[in-house]
Amino acid sequence: MAQADFPEPVKSLIAELKRLPGVGPRSAERIAVWLLQSPKADAPALAVALNHAKASIVACPACGFFAVHGSCQLCDDPKRDDLTLCVVEQATDVLPLERCGAFRGRYHCLGGKLSPLDRVAPEDLRIPALLRRIDAAPVALEVILALGADVEGEATANYLAGLLRGRKCRISRIAQGLPAGGGLEHADELTLLRAIQGRRGI
Repeated sequence: MAQADFPEPVKSLIAELKRLPGVGPRSAERIAVWLLQSPKADAPALAVALNHAKASIVACPACGFFAVHGSCQLCDDPKRDDLTLCVVEQATDVLPLERCGAFRGRYHCLGGKLSPLDRVAPEDLRIPALLRRIDAAPVALEVILALGADVEGEATANYLAGLLRGRKCRISRIAQGLPAGGGLEHADELTLLRAIQGRRGI
């Protein structure tokens, strides 16, 4: 007797859902079944929203953030500080910085970080655009490297620091250390080292 399985259209939907980051086979099945059977699901509206976002959102050619039909809310804002440029790995890294309200300058999204294992080399990142922005600035900028504290983020920060030395800019790196509410007993040695090195007067 043949074993029952999902019909072919459902299997195709599951296969597409499995391609999403963080979605495994079981999660893909649950999402597919929910989309098809739940009265709360609106698959046509989801499809319309996805197609609309795909058609209208592009990477801003200047900063790399999400732009709608070429209009970037960050680059178009005249109130932002033109003398500071915060370099982040991905466009999504801008959002936490914006939500905390601590930074009101300009951004530059690299589109990733150096990772030989993933075959991401300097030419795969938006490094030439960064150098052009710094060289075109009428005055010296402060370039803040707000990259991850993992091995790839550190390698990318060191690589950029080497490229930027001698250019018309001051280079700084975001402080790293203990998270708010975290105790010393839960911190690893590298985090503690950076917390001590990044200490400030009170």
